Amino acid sequence: MNVGSSSGSGEPEVMMDVNTTPLIDVMLVLLVMLIITIPIQLHTINLDMPPPSTNPPDHDPVVHTVMIDFDGTIYWDEAALPSIDAVNAKMQEVGAMTLTDQPEIHIKPNKLVDYGAVAAVMASAQRNGVKKMGMVGNEQYVK
Repeated sequence: MNVGSSSGSGEPEVMMDVNTTPLIDVMLVLLVMLIITIPIQLHTINLDMPPPSTNPPDHDPVVHTVMIDFDGTIYWDEAALPSIDAVNAKMQEVGAMTLTDQPEIHIKPNKLVDYGAVAAVMASAQRNGVKKMGMVGNEQYVK
C-alpha cells in the first residue's frame, strides 16, 4: 500500500485495491444465520420414568441385596443361593407382587466377577417382572 506518491506529480495516485470489509461482514452474517438455522442434534433415549410426587413415602422400602462374588456365587441378603434356579425363584416371588409392594433389588457385583453371572441375574429380574432394580457398589471401579 502506497501512502505517499512515488511519481513526480503533485496528484496522489488512485488505489486499485478492492475493499474486502463489506465482503467479510456479509460472510459473517451468513455464517451466523447458518449456525442458528441448523437443527440441534439430540442423542436422547426415552425412559419411562415415574411421575414426580411431592408426597413422602409412607414407609421405607424393603431392600434385598443380591451380591455376586468373584467366583460367580450369588448371595441373596448374605445367604448363598445354590444355583441360578434359586435366583429365578426369588425373582419370581418379587415379580409376582404389585408394583407398590415390590421390594427394591440392589445388585452388587464384585469387580472381578465375570459379566455373564451379572447378566444372568439381571435377565432373571427382567424376565420375572422386577421393576425396582439398581446396581450398587460402582465406586469400586473408579481407579
